[in-house]
Amino acid sequence: MIQNYLKLALRNLLKRRGYSFLNLAGLTIGMVCCLFILQYVLHERSYDRFVSRAADIYRLRLDCYQKGELAWRSATVYPAFGPTMLRDFPEIEATCRLHDAEYVFANRERDLKFAERKGYFADNAFFDIFELPLRQGNPAQALAAPGQLVVSEKFAEKYFGTAEVLGKTLSTNINGSVSDMQITGVFGAFPENSHLVVDYLVSMPTLANIAAAQGDTSRPLETSWGWYDFYTYLKLRPNTDHAAFAAKLPAFTDKYINSSPNAAAASFRNETLLQPLTSIHLWSHINQEAEPNGDGKAVGLLFAVALFILGIAWINYINLSTARAVERAREVGVRKVSGATRGQLVGQFLTESFLLNSAALLLALCAVWFAMPAFSDFLDKNMQFSLLSGAPLSWMLGIFALGTLLSGFYPALVLSGFKPVNILKGAFKTSPKGVNLRRGLIVGQFAVSVAMLVGVLVVTRQLQFMRSQNPGFDRAQTLVLEGPNTLPDSTYKGVFTGFKNEILQIPGVQSIAGSSSVPGEEIYWTSGFKHLKSSNENMNTLYILGADADFAQSYNLKFSAGRNFGMTDKKTAILNESAAKLLGFGSPEQAIGEQVRRGRRDTFAVCGVVRDFHQQGLQKSVDPMILLYSTNQRSYYSLKISSQDYPATLARVEAIWKSHLPADPYSYFFLDEHFDSQYKADVLFGKVFGMFTLLAIVIACLGLFGLASYMVLQRNKEIGIRKVLGASVTGITGLLAKDFLKLVAVAIVIASPLAYWAMNEWLSDFAYRIDLQGWMFAAAGAVAVAVAFLTVSFQSVRAALANPVKSLRSE
Repeated sequence: MIQNYLKLALRNLLKRRGYSFLNLAGLTIGMVCCLFILQYVLHERSYDRFVSRAADIYRLRLDCYQKGELAWRSATVYPAFGPTMLRDFPEIEATCRLHDAEYVFANRERDLKFAERKGYFADNAFFDIFELPLRQGNPAQALAAPGQLVVSEKFAEKYFGTAEVLGKTLSTNINGSVSDMQITGVFGAFPENSHLVVDYLVSMPTLANIAAAQGDTSRPLETSWGWYDFYTYLKLRPNTDHAAFAAKLPAFTDKYINSSPNAAAASFRNETLLQPLTSIHLWSHINQEAEPNGDGKAVGLLFAVALFILGIAWINYINLSTARAVERAREVGVRKVSGATRGQLVGQFLTESFLLNSAALLLALCAVWFAMPAFSDFLDKNMQFSLLSGAPLSWMLGIFALGTLLSGFYPALVLSGFKPVNILKGAFKTSPKGVNLRRGLIVGQFAVSVAMLVGVLVVTRQLQFMRSQNPGFDRAQTLVLEGPNTLPDSTYKGVFTGFKNEILQIPGVQSIAGSSSVPGEEIYWTSGFKHLKSSNENMNTLYILGADADFAQSYNLKFSAGRNFGMTDKKTAILNESAAKLLGFGSPEQAIGEQVRRGRRDTFAVCGVVRDFHQQGLQKSVDPMILLYSTNQRSYYSLKISSQDYPATLARVEAIWKSHLPADPYSYFFLDEHFDSQYKADVLFGKVFGMFTLLAIVIACLGLFGLASYMVLQRNKEIGIRKVLGASVTGITGLLAKDFLKLVAVAIVIASPLAYWAMNEWLSDFAYRIDLQGWMFAAAGAVAVAVAFLTVSFQSVRAALANPVKSLRSE
């Protein structure tokens, strides 16, 4: 029986090659889109799931409230959290703290040095929590003592030319203090699908020694509750009630933080929350994230798009199958008279659906496998083809089986339900219910297409808006050098003065400014400030940017009141307007000359107030900022360049750098590119969304093209009669197209409120956003109408131009 079904199905598909090609093309394109998006969704959801006990691992999150309002949310917490929680909570099996370890490492024997940024000071429990095996070394002792370093094989090969480096040393130079670190472990490669990027790990006791060497004895790592720069991970014991454990955290936070005199006096209140390890990449977008994370909403939206596109392809199959009812009615009648049961006919038509969908799936898998490297490059992600293993295979086969059954079952029921008596008498007519269903499906197809078109317009406009807005500073022709790390404070001023003077002698270099941060980077340096004269002791968190006297002028910051830093200033500050308002000043002018206090000791005189500028992209709101004057800020040097001969200028800058700062690697970037990189993920989402929207419209048009072809075939004699009676080509084309255009118009009405809701949700994540405007929906609707009209008109014009004698010859 099955063999007979297959033979008949193949015969019918090959007999109607045009119909089969349209269905196969639509299904293949739809499945290719769906499989690509499914692969991307699986990749994004795979982050941190390489840890076998990921469900038991959490990262701590710290929320700080000031005056009852949320001031900030941070992915980092105080260093005392880990040790104290491990002692107080028996539910915790292990804790691990991470702190950025960005240093210059050098192999003096090979005269190699590099500035490294992708490493952390780490507790020894890192290997247990993240299940990172060492290919060399003992994980139980690799990070237990000061001066220990664990590196990746790639890191080792960069410095030594080999991965066999256990016991070898690398030197670091931190503010003039040179020390050696011994390599006590080597790992293969840290998984790429992690929210962390780890090239090396430095033992946590090393950080304690560095702090002590710099004279900072106020922040011991085991007991400090005032240094919130530590990512802290907890591994709970098996069978722990996670909800009950989370309920204990408020009391813990009150005991150790909120009850302190400093917190009470400053009206601070902290909340500690748990972030599941596997949710960080897609759903955590708070201060001090280790790396830029993905977007859970965008991933969910793309997954919905994948299902919609596949749904459009299956709707095409249903429409074309039921539209051919008249053509296949006689076949059904003859087979029923010959003894075929309805169940056998249903099986026959489902077999056709299965064969067509199977062929489309096979073609789609081949296309996705072949194009996966290009797709990975397009997304700038290292994705491997993994749809034929484990859970992805189950997902894919489940969607395939469900879609094949749903798309094939209705046409099978319709076609098998024809009454042979009416068919063989020639009294068969298409059912009004079937016509209405096809119309409804066309409306559904184009509603999805219109909603996606609106989405493309909104995403494009939002990106244009963010990139075209004035950020409040001049970023053009700004070359940024990553500052030196090796100079001690005692010699820095003299070295920098000579370096600066030579740089300014380069033709086309207008200025050079030193700062602790540059626009485009999140500022981690914060502290509590208050107006010294205010009777209210409440502190307000301000984001601190250390800058010299040339910074404001180099970036062309606009002053609302006051002046720039002067070379002879001491302990002066510049506020942005948000900070001035937060500190209680009624106007920028009122802040000039006033004193602001940091913590309980330092005071600064406000010499100026600048207009708010965007330190980060327009996805985020402007933070209250304070610029503190310092001649010792060397994290970045910003050079304003007017010359167009960039290669010559860069060569001169590099030569001067190596002359004055030979111990530090030379590294630079251009500020405009650096600032725009914040929009990279949104730009990529726009491209991907636009590409799949175009393919969705193509699939919908394939189905419309097929339906228009059958409509023209059924009304062939009517068209001939109208031509004989004098109807024009334009009139016939309009007559045939208007029914479809009415359906598209209904689709636009349905799609508009849905698109408005969906895109309003997407825009809600942006601090600065466009307003949804009527022209966006009108433009999307106009495109849909135009595409539908052109698709239908192709067949309509052909029919209108045909010789009416041929269609009327049989009458």
